Amino acid sequence: MIEKKERNSNIELYRIIVMLLIVMHHYVVNSGLLDEMFKTPLAPESIFLYLFGMWGKTGIDCFVLITGYFMCKSSISLYKFVKLLLQIELYNVLFYCVFLYTGYITLSFSNIIQVINPIPSVNTGFISCFLLFYLFIPFLNILLNNLSKSQHLLLVILCLGIYTMLGTVPWISVTLNYITWFCILYVVASYIRLYGIWRSEDKMFWGGVSLVLIIISILSVLMMLFWGISSGVRLDWSLVMFFVSDSNKLLAFLVSISTFMFIKNIHIRQSKWINTIASCTFGVLLIHANSDAMRQWLWKDTCDNVGFFHSSMIYIHALCVPIIVFIACTIIDFCRQRFLERLYLDLVVKYIQTSKLYITCHNRLKKYE
Repeated sequence: MIEKKERNSNIELYRIIVMLLIVMHHYVVNSGLLDEMFKTPLAPESIFLYLFGMWGKTGIDCFVLITGYFMCKSSISLYKFVKLLLQIELYNVLFYCVFLYTGYITLSFSNIIQVINPIPSVNTGFISCFLLFYLFIPFLNILLNNLSKSQHLLLVILCLGIYTMLGTVPWISVTLNYITWFCILYVVASYIRLYGIWRSEDKMFWGGVSLVLIIISILSVLMMLFWGISSGVRLDWSLVMFFVSDSNKLLAFLVSISTFMFIKNIHIRQSKWINTIASCTFGVLLIHANSDAMRQWLWKDTCDNVGFFHSSMIYIHALCVPIIVFIACTIIDFCRQRFLERLYLDLVVKYIQTSKLYITCHNRLKKYE
């Protein structure tokens, strides 16, 4: 029997908000809207969408910080890893079959391999890198638990100095790999959990810092937009979003830390509703960002984001669609948990228990050989 720990509803609410921000980011960047926005970069709807979709990479940092904060005092088991892996594979197979039936993709050997393989690339794809990062957690815990406080702090400074400080300097190229970056975030989150940081428990302080950093992040986007236009350079998303364009960028990192510290110190009553919805957030990501076919069907064909960009309804559309997508994906993943997960996880538990029994018996028999 696998014991379930009671989740903190404040952190779980944060998880929900973070995933909604990631869906909002995908609403903008995965729908063809960028091409339309850069045709009229100073139009009110374009500026609105820059600011609306700018928080995706910051959201990734927040999501991994939550993992690091709790897992540094916990442990990863084969059961947890297999649970994560099977969730990924289930949605890969399910949506491959759906899109094959609807004609969005074709039946081919390469497509089947893509579905079966949970690691399509080891670069900046969140899902595959997060899965591999999970395997590092036991080793990271051994490392961090054997460091002194000062050694741990120096490691944090070294990692952030290379990947965040140098990574935000325009003329210095820092190649980012998400597995490495997730490990760095884990080191940071574990330091916060084990030793705390300055004014760790002061929610008013961290609330104020969060507000200031969010405003600075917004101003940085507007500044880069107007600078790009006045300089005559070709505008693209990475230029306009420079300080939040990837998870290692300075403002993306600082906003994630400050908001995490703020939410961590807000104590709300345990809520079964919040905790249940939050348990579906990874499923929300797996569903709505499943594949290129999903992006085509969801954002381009069904929601028609580009079509609404040229209408007065774009603001209402942008505000409502990510919420609807989040709710729909949550319902799907809740049904998976409620009706399917127990079935296949029970088989996994039985297999693990049988394997352990076999290994124990085998080792005992060897003693008598």
